[in-house]
This record gives sequence, C-alpha cells and structure tokens, in this order.
Amino acid sequence: MTDNTPAASDADDWASALAEQTAASAPAPTPAPEPAVAPATAQVFQQIQDTPVAPAGSPAPVDIARVLDVPVQLTAEIGRTRITIKNLLQLSQGSVVELDGLAGQPLDVLINGYLIAQGEVVVVNEKYGIRLTDIVTPSERMQKLARS
Repeated sequence: MTDNTPAASDADDWASALAEQTAASAPAPTPAPEPAVAPATAQVFQQIQDTPVAPAGSPAPVDIARVLDVPVQLTAEIGRTRITIKNLLQLSQGSVVELDGLAGQPLDVLINGYLIAQGEVVVVNEKYGIRLTDIVTPSERMQKLARS
C-alpha cells in the first residue's frame, strides 16, 4: 500500500531532486582520445576538371564555362523620381508620375543593379526590346564602383 500523505510525496520529490542533482554534478566520463589527423593529400582534394596548374605567383586559369549559365537580372530603366508617402497614397488609376529621364534620352541597362549599357526602345515581334547604343567599359564600371 502506498503512502499518499503530503509528507510522503514531498519526501519522494526531495529524494528524486537530490538524485538528479547528484547525477548532474558527477564528473563526465572521459572521452576517448581522438585519432591523429592525417594531412590532406592530393587524392582527397582532386581538381574538378583536368586544367593545367598555374605556376606559383601567376593567376589561375579562368574557366568561363562555369559561369555562362548563371542567371542575372537585366533591367531597363527609363528614369527615377522621389515622392512622399502622402503623394504615393494619392496615386490612382490614370495618375501620371513624372520621371527625371528626358524623352528621347537613352535608357539605362542594368545587370543586377549595375549599369552596363545604354540603349533605346525598339519593338521586336510585338514586344518591347532594347537596342544597345553604348556599352560601359569595364574600367568605367570599376571607377563608378569606387565612387559609390
């Protein structure tokens, strides 16, 4: 027969709490020593393709084929403007927002947000397109990145 008196259940709670505390304060078993780590060899890290190894101090050969299928976001921008939230909330169907781009001015062509060219709007098979009129040189792109 079990004793369900409050004193007996308190004693059981204290005994179990004391057992948990004793188990928690017991020293942890010593882990087994780790095996010695062997240095990586050429057999572990093999080159992805059989490309010639560049001599020390010279740049590694570039395999452009690896990046040719990477998708990028191309954007054609006709202009920008800044408006207040109040004016933004007042926009409705038929509203006109004035942009800073002039009519007839070339569009900016951006790749992932970086200007790479300028062009003009054309229609190709009943869809809009862009005829590139000026490509930004890599050195000009680097100068613009350095300024920002």
